[in-house]
Amino acid sequence: MAHHYEGDDLIIRKIQVGNMENNVYVLECPETHQALLVDGSFEAGTILDRAEGASIVGIVQTHGHMDHVQALPELKEKLGVPVYAHPAEDYPVAIDRPLADGDQLSFGNRSVRVLFTPGHTPGGVCLYTEGHLISGDTLFPGGPGNTWGDAAAFRQIIAGIENKLFVLPDETVVYPGHGNDTSIGAEKPQLQEWKDRGW
Repeated sequence: MAHHYEGDDLIIRKIQVGNMENNVYVLECPETHQALLVDGSFEAGTILDRAEGASIVGIVQTHGHMDHVQALPELKEKLGVPVYAHPAEDYPVAIDRPLADGDQLSFGNRSVRVLFTPGHTPGGVCLYTEGHLISGDTLFPGGPGNTWGDAAAFRQIIAGIENKLFVLPDETVVYPGHGNDTSIGAEKPQLQEWKDRGW
């Protein structure tokens, strides 16, 4: 199976599901095949099929919006693994490990660092491992996730992007919750434009 990204020390599978074109990611350690599944969006069967061969050790939720959790109960039941999420939001299953900024989540010989980036939702998180950022609905090509005209939430998401994401190396590839990949270097020059337009 061709992977979205395949390096010596990391495999990333990108699985598009549902009518909102949600991206589900599987982050896999090539040496051990242990993996984290990111966002139980839709189509549990499709996700499980595309994750075949990976030994999933946990499900990590970037946030709790409806379109990111529809398959979560079935995935948790079938995989029998813990669910990790920030406690500021409600989920359709019990959260086994509440996430906090700076947490490290291990899978095989790899780990990801949790970056707490609220604004799109109160408990939004991103996941960073060297060279790669799973941005959930915090950062997309061309701007931040929707804050629906809430000025305080917009300031919050911009602060997270500016102070936690845009300090990462420019070559860091960004994998959003919907749509195409981008990079920190491609998005950073647009920051002032986003601030000026207010969304």
